[in-house]
Amino acid sequence: MPAFERHVFVCHNVRPADAPRPSCTSDGKSDLHTRLKKLADEAGLGMRVRINKSGCLDQCEHGPTVVVYPDAVWYGNVKPEDAEEIVREHLVGGRPVERLRIAEECLNTKICQHRRQD
Repeated sequence: MPAFERHVFVCHNVRPADAPRPSCTSDGKSDLHTRLKKLADEAGLGMRVRINKSGCLDQCEHGPTVVVYPDAVWYGNVKPEDAEEIVREHLVGGRPVERLRIAEECLNTKICQHRRQD
């Protein structure tokens, strides 16, 4: 079996309601993950692209968060209805969906306009 061309990780992290940072899912389920997986299979990507659930990707203020490797493209505030565009444009067409990308300066930093500065 050949190696996967891409791995897609969809955050499924759940935090308590009073946590200082938000959750990507409220109940550990994800219509987004299910939809991405279904659409990727329908596009014939099943043996080329792996769609995984993940724990916290540490981009909570941008959740729901999705990251595509090896491209290192981070998507934020992704809704299930965005899945079709991600599959069509990025996973099939090789073009990241710019409107969903998390700004480079916001990744893995404590200083970002979206993060609480407690």
